Amino acid sequence: MHSCFFCFVCLVGRNKLLWRYWRKRSRNEAEEPADPKMLLLCPFLPLVLVGGLPTIYPPLQRQVPSECFKVNGADYRGIQNQTSLRNGRPCLYWDQTHQHAYNTEKYPNGELGLGNHNYCRNPDGDVQPWCYVSETEEGVYWKYCDIPTCQMPGYMGCFLDSGNPLALAGSSGTSTKLTVQVCIRFCRKKGYQYAGVEAGYACFCGNESDMRKNRRVSAVECDQVCFGKSSELCGGDGRIGIYDVAVGACEGDDNNTSGVIYSPEFPDDYGAESNCTWNVRPVGCVGVEVHFKIFEIRDRNDRVELRDGHTHRILAQFDGHHKPEGVMILLTDYLLLTFQSDEIFQAQGFALWYHGVKSFTVQGHGLAQNEHLDGLVLSTLADGLTTNHFHNNEPFTPSIGELASLSRKKPCQECL
Repeated sequence: MHSCFFCFVCLVGRNKLLWRYWRKRSRNEAEEPADPKMLLLCPFLPLVLVGGLPTIYPPLQRQVPSECFKVNGADYRGIQNQTSLRNGRPCLYWDQTHQHAYNTEKYPNGELGLGNHNYCRNPDGDVQPWCYVSETEEGVYWKYCDIPTCQMPGYMGCFLDSGNPLALAGSSGTSTKLTVQVCIRFCRKKGYQYAGVEAGYACFCGNESDMRKNRRVSAVECDQVCFGKSSELCGGDGRIGIYDVAVGACEGDDNNTSGVIYSPEFPDDYGAESNCTWNVRPVGCVGVEVHFKIFEIRDRNDRVELRDGHTHRILAQFDGHHKPEGVMILLTDYLLLTFQSDEIFQAQGFALWYHGVKSFTVQGHGLAQNEHLDGLVLSTLADGLTTNHFHNNEPFTPSIGELASLSRKKPCQECL
């Protein structure tokens, strides 16, 4: 019976409707979850385009700070409590959904971001945040959330692709094993700036000239799962999800005043025996504020190091057993970031947010542009403020009292 239904769903809308049906069953029938193996039927069935008119969103220049760094928004902890800011349906409270699979009775300690609230979340690792809604006559009791601020840096957005002209006019290809990073890597090797995924299996490449003519649509219109990874979205029917090819690169030189660096192959797991280096030199700054938004390193043999680019001294180092906490301020105008992994046990990796800092006052000493205070790290942790000084490349942590004063940092140049 279920097999017949799956075939019917595939024929009608292939990935889109089948995925929603499978998720719907898994969320609400915990005793009899849907069989994910049935998804394998779909690549062999015809594709039927499904879609409506696009909703025009603000141009690319109007960027908002991101609350998500994972491609599927599993890390979203914001407060949007309706499915869309534009006439969306209100979400039900997670402590009032006991008839469904995800609720605070089953997860009472804040696991998966659930709690006595009705904010959108992604507790099951779906393709984007969602929430339960009041059931309709059609039997719909959950919906995806269209959250403008839940967009990983490097993801440019979801765009209309009518095919005439193409949204990205460069090289293209298809793959039954397509993931976001597979497409990014393909376009990066071809020398393009942007990579676009569409319909679950198609990859397109392009440059800035293409982006200027594209029309942004609602994020929820890019709703096709990637053929190669069911936890990622690869565009939609006539909709293309576009990424900067710098996402997941194994090297980089950046003089912007702020940005995000991802581990190699992100959002896929980093590969074995990675050896990557990024140079960060925020123009006009004396320090760099850094914060690991994601840090999922497997073991002690996979290591991230933050070095002073002038002296190569290690300012901080982390691995699978020693994880970063809070925000660090590295007093160098040249940050050298390295990542190395061994041949076994890979994981998601990291997303490092950085922001250049223009001036400090440390222990009564004002530090401004063109000055360099070698090898000092200021860490803002949950339990207070500490400093890490280095002597002969060996770190030690003095007491709080050793820090006489720290003025409010001033951001660089155009940064707010």
